Amino acid sequence: MWLWGMSIVCEIWFAFSWILDILPKLNPINRSTDLAALRDKFEQPSPANPQGRSDLPGVDIFVSTADPEKEPPLVTANTILSILAVDYPVEKLSCYISDDGAASLTFEAMAEAVNFAEMWVPFCRKHNIEPRNPDSYFSIKTDPTKNKKRPDFVKDRRWIKREYDEFKVRINGLPEAIKRRSDGFNSMEEMKEKKVAKEKNGGVLPAEGVKVTKATWMADGTHWPGTWYTPSPDHSKGDHAGILQVMTKVPENDLVLGHPDEKRLDFTGVDIRLPMFAYVSREKRPGFDHNKKAGAMNALVRASAILSNGPFILNLDCDHYIYNSLAIKEGMCFMMDRGGDRICYIQFPQRFEGIDPSDRYANHNTVFFDGNMRALDGLQGPVYVGTGCMFRRYALYGFHPPRANDYTGMFGQTKSRARNIQMQSEEDDSDTLPLTSHPDLSLPKKFGNSNVFTDSIPIAEFQGRPLADHLSVKNGRPPGALLIPRPPLDAPTVAEAVAVISCWYEDKTEWGDRIGWIYGSVTEDVVTGYRMHNRGWRSIYCITKRDAFRGTAPINLTDRLHQVLRWATGSVEIFFSRNNAFLASSRLKFLQRIAYLNVGIYPFTSIFLVVYCFLPALSLFSGHFIVQSLDIAFLIYLLSITVSLTFLSLLEVKWSGIGLEEWWRNEQFWVIGGSSAHLVAVIQGLLKVVAGIEISFKLTSKSSAEDEDDIYADLYVVRWTSLFIMPLTIIVVNVVAVVIGISRTIYSVIPQWNKLIGGSFFSFWVLAHMYPFAKGLMGRRGKLPTIVYVWSGLVSITVSLLWITISPPDDSTTASNGNVQI
Repeated sequence: MWLWGMSIVCEIWFAFSWILDILPKLNPINRSTDLAALRDKFEQPSPANPQGRSDLPGVDIFVSTADPEKEPPLVTANTILSILAVDYPVEKLSCYISDDGAASLTFEAMAEAVNFAEMWVPFCRKHNIEPRNPDSYFSIKTDPTKNKKRPDFVKDRRWIKREYDEFKVRINGLPEAIKRRSDGFNSMEEMKEKKVAKEKNGGVLPAEGVKVTKATWMADGTHWPGTWYTPSPDHSKGDHAGILQVMTKVPENDLVLGHPDEKRLDFTGVDIRLPMFAYVSREKRPGFDHNKKAGAMNALVRASAILSNGPFILNLDCDHYIYNSLAIKEGMCFMMDRGGDRICYIQFPQRFEGIDPSDRYANHNTVFFDGNMRALDGLQGPVYVGTGCMFRRYALYGFHPPRANDYTGMFGQTKSRARNIQMQSEEDDSDTLPLTSHPDLSLPKKFGNSNVFTDSIPIAEFQGRPLADHLSVKNGRPPGALLIPRPPLDAPTVAEAVAVISCWYEDKTEWGDRIGWIYGSVTEDVVTGYRMHNRGWRSIYCITKRDAFRGTAPINLTDRLHQVLRWATGSVEIFFSRNNAFLASSRLKFLQRIAYLNVGIYPFTSIFLVVYCFLPALSLFSGHFIVQSLDIAFLIYLLSITVSLTFLSLLEVKWSGIGLEEWWRNEQFWVIGGSSAHLVAVIQGLLKVVAGIEISFKLTSKSSAEDEDDIYADLYVVRWTSLFIMPLTIIVVNVVAVVIGISRTIYSVIPQWNKLIGGSFFSFWVLAHMYPFAKGLMGRRGKLPTIVYVWSGLVSITVSLLWITISPPDDSTTASNGNVQI
């Protein structure tokens, strides 16, 4: 009965979890865009736009980085180059990089990237290059001349390839160059100090010597205002001034065409302008909670509002580059469509490079990105997953969408007067009103005391509206309203942008609470998206024919499990916070609420999953099964359940386009991650809630393998972590149980083969799911770390002794097995 009871409890939870997962998938949809229609509406001559200038809204692109040692500057530079070369009106585009480590290496790498961009960007426009990340472009295996018609392409490509190789050498040599330069300046400073000390001490150096601070120097002979290689007060991580450097000026509104050049490429007739690009590192001081990545993103929101104020914001990680140069226009098709003013963000799927061909640890997350997210698009929209997302700036400011009160209720649109009155009293009453009706005195309390910033809010809201070119557009802007050129930046404007990235600016404001990226969770992305959906906004999932963005993912077992641990811990934090879907407003639709509820609950399935993985072993140890006997009724029931789940899985695979191998890899890693990272996340979450123990995570290196010739070398790196303990225990216990079960059955007077077959089948089913984990522990040459042998031996001995203690053999059993009657 105890085996049966444990299995029933687990099955009930699995059924509940399955319902939470399957309900939001009831309305999967596919979307497509029409770039020709976008061009005809916004970039063709019309009565309101005689010259056919671009009437598209501006876009600010955010790239975040924190540590050049773990996030290589060359990777970040390639991401920036792909952004600067994107196919979008240059005068409408601005790029910002947030360096949360304030490293001079990142700053100088970005300066080198801008210099190279002056050649790379026109080259991409001249020959329509894809992808526009130079490292990825020069690594493609296909014929580079395919579909290229200009006779000078081969010559241009050969020249730019040589320039890129020299660019890489300069980037890779920056650490040594900065160190050599700083040592030279420090030596000069030391000599000056010694000279002054001698003059003050009668021509003799003082006995205590001369101490000179080891500063990090810039090329112009000034101190780097950020973090020094040798940390010191005001120049260390967590203690440095704010830095803002506009590296490329605001582009002119008219085309600037290139001209023939004997030493460089011929860019005649090619637009050689670059988008505005700014390096930003917010101020940090001891005693201030800087709120990690969420705080850095909010600083970028404020700085960009003052410098460029693009009504839309695209955020990317430093290792996620633009693979499809038309991706921004694809997203703009939705934002500028009728009813697009109610869309808070466009989420693009994450695609990855450098994953091993078998995708051993389901790094592509295909089931999630092509299944779950596409299904959510048929509801209120997909969740925000941290990168590759285009936001409406006005939605980030915490306001409700237009016509918010017309879209309340569990299932759809309601317009009753009673409902409108109820919604006016929910949350903050001011958020339901248009910005123009806000009293000016309330804005500093919400957004801070920068008048320039608060003045930019209604401008961003207006510029983000779709065109009012049809009677059905209820909240549009007139055609031609965005043809006004952007003014050049002046010193007071830049100074104001520096002020809003200071560490004290957010004091007594609603930044991180109701405005911008939300603080208080390691998965600030999911919480930020949830808050927008909770106000009534909706989001869109944009799958493009050519991948919009591509990035890298950790492919070794240790880093992959730590990544899953971070996500799962954030989900547990959400469950125990006020962001729990149970507490959502009535603007969050029923099935969308179920989806967010599943986000917070799924890690708790690990408790029942671990118990279920041990059940086959307990059956083999005890000689009993979860049912009294494997009769026909039980087998028919088991078969019907299995066939039903198989058909449901095949249906999901069919509409989502997921391969069966990808689906199976996802199933395997669900068991591996559930029995390790998810379980630890639940424990950590409970510790935080009960004992107040904070959870912190560190960045993992993009690669830790020593073999640079093998792009998959990192896959075979094995670093022991406590997350291995439970999966390894499950494997060892099930193997030991199978051995004991076989031995008992063979040497028994009356062998019970049905119980052995039942227990062994499910044990082998558990081991089949754990196969990638076991393979990962073996490394490249199949050599297990010593600690794995030690742990396996300890588990085997403990299990054997524990079972002998619980169920010791008695004399009658021994005699019976020996065919002796007592």
